[in-house]
Amino acid sequence: MKYYTGCEESISFKEVNTAVEAAFAEHGRGAVQMPPKVYITLPKGDFRTMPAYLPALKIAGVKIVNVHPDNRSFGLPTVMAVTVILDIDTGRPEAVINATGLTDMRTGAAGAVAARHLSSVRRIILGVIGSGRQAQAQVDAISEVLEITEIRVWSRTPRNAEAFAQCNASFGARSVPIEEACDCDVLVTTTPATTPLVKSEWVHEGTHINAIGADAPGKQELEAGLLKRAEVFVDDIDQAVHSGEINVPISRGLFMSGDLAGTLGEVVLGKKRRSSPDAITIFDSTGLAIQDLAIAEIAMRKGSGTDLPFP
Repeated sequence: MKYYTGCEESISFKEVNTAVEAAFAEHGRGAVQMPPKVYITLPKGDFRTMPAYLPALKIAGVKIVNVHPDNRSFGLPTVMAVTVILDIDTGRPEAVINATGLTDMRTGAAGAVAARHLSSVRRIILGVIGSGRQAQAQVDAISEVLEITEIRVWSRTPRNAEAFAQCNASFGARSVPIEEACDCDVLVTTTPATTPLVKSEWVHEGTHINAIGADAPGKQELEAGLLKRAEVFVDDIDQAVHSGEINVPISRGLFMSGDLAGTLGEVVLGKKRRSSPDAITIFDSTGLAIQDLAIAEIAMRKGSGTDLPFP
């Protein structure tokens, strides 16, 4: 068995985008095994277990990932993760992977895949709500598939938005009020909000939205009225109903699973698409275990790893 760490340093978003897109295609074909993630609530956050088997890559395993919103005050990432890969023939552990940085990348890649297939234009003004690690991952991944002409970023903490804008000066990034950030071609929301931040009236026709932050029960970044105006695509229906952007509106009877336009896998396969250039589209991302397997395969193929005795 090998231990892999720092793998993200040798992996490009271009190759992760390609691998994650292929994983979504397999999901759209129904060619994966992936039960919904299991949540364990802790005093100041939670952790999730995410098992899957991706036959196309002959890889199986499980990721354990935490989400602790207050971790910045301890000098720790909000999200940390470890992935264990199993030999599909014997069940023997093949690898243990530090997946903290890889989790950022694979989530960014999902947003890139959605934006590539669902954005109505190729040259975009990108709106970003939130200014943390995932906000940056979305920018880095999307810039590989669309031409970003400007970034408009908003954060609850203005100095964080200013710092984010400075880091992305090459894209003409600037800190703006939230209403202006929503006036864009592609909008990315990456906050842990439990009260909606984005109002329907701020979003114009033709906008595509990557709703990334709502990844647990009770989280919600978009007004329910915006979901009703839009064509909503999810990564996985069972997970989204339980813990995605649609989970709160569904629990309150404001949205139904039958209102969904489809899954991202179906979009990648060409089975579903936006209905018109003027439609508002939303990708509700909860994060899939098959994304973790896809990036783990790259990490194991490109990395050397450290030998660990097992059993």
